Amino acid sequence: MIQRLVDSAWPRDLPEADEQQLLAAGRRLLAADATGTGRAAFPAFFRTGEKTAVVPAFTRFRIQAAIARTDPTRPDRVVVHLVWAGADRGGTYTDGRQSDFTFTRTPLKNGAPAWMPLPPS
Repeated sequence: MIQRLVDSAWPRDLPEADEQQLLAAGRRLLAADATGTGRAAFPAFFRTGEKTAVVPAFTRFRIQAAIARTDPTRPDRVVVHLVWAGADRGGTYTDGRQSDFTFTRTPLKNGAPAWMPLPPS
């Protein structure tokens, strides 16, 4: 249900292959951000080299909907919008949390475009 609402609110505007690649990267990035696991895969987004342990901010994490669309203010960038649910450190479980990550295209790798998340501004 949530996925259909998000899809209808912002129509598709990317090639299917790009959209699928961005959705997969966005889901991994959100999981790394929310749970602390997998941050090494995004060194430009998360500070690496720190020797402190990352304490997960959320448990019972799940993504409810995800879309990838061209940024209307910056056509050279794409926004991955995710709706998700999770329990915070206090144990409060909340549906409908939202996160947006901006990606930019990187040089071709093996003939296919790659996408890199931009750090939060």
